Amino acid sequence: MARPRGVEDAVILRAAVGVIGRSGPAGLTLAAVAREVGLVPGTLVQRFGSKRGLLLALAEWAARDADDLPARARQGREGPLAALEALLVSFTEHTETPEAYAHHLAFLCIDLTDPDFHRHALAVHQAQQRAVAALLGEAAEAGELRPGTDTAALAATVQAATAGAGLAWALDRSGTLADRVRRELAAVLRAHQPHQPHSPHHPRPEER
Repeated sequence: MARPRGVEDAVILRAAVGVIGRSGPAGLTLAAVAREVGLVPGTLVQRFGSKRGLLLALAEWAARDADDLPARARQGREGPLAALEALLVSFTEHTETPEAYAHHLAFLCIDLTDPDFHRHALAVHQAQQRAVAALLGEAAEAGELRPGTDTAALAATVQAATAGAGLAWALDRSGTLADRVRRELAAVLRAHQPHQPHSPHHPRPEER
């Protein structure tokens, strides 16, 4: 049976991400995803075989998509650090609420316990780390970071800090996750940026 025109795998997989955000992986059904894109569940069975097949396709798609992260982040950005912030904030796109964060965290639990899913999750993690390291390297070359900055080590710290920001935000629920990620990124980068003259509106500590 031919696939309905205009409904590509990427459309279905993006719909699956939305369903996971609302219901978690345990609550995801082929019928729920099919409704999102105007198909019948049997079409998804033909295409992905089962719920597990759909989730594995989603994991594989995320791994392939991760390789394009740096190029997408650079579009329309004035510098590498601005692109880095945009990249990290983009990871919060489907976790606007603590409940959605918890549902996606449940998917991560599958990634950590199922070898088939872990393989793809590790590929995504490594691609993200390469993207962060690449943008930090560009920032160092552009003078946005101090000379001699270990960008590989900094990339690992940035990943850890921004990942931890999600858990802290989901617990204290202060502000938005995107703002929390921006704040934690700025805190990590501050020690590695060239000295900036103090603004008249922000006097030095000894002047207060």
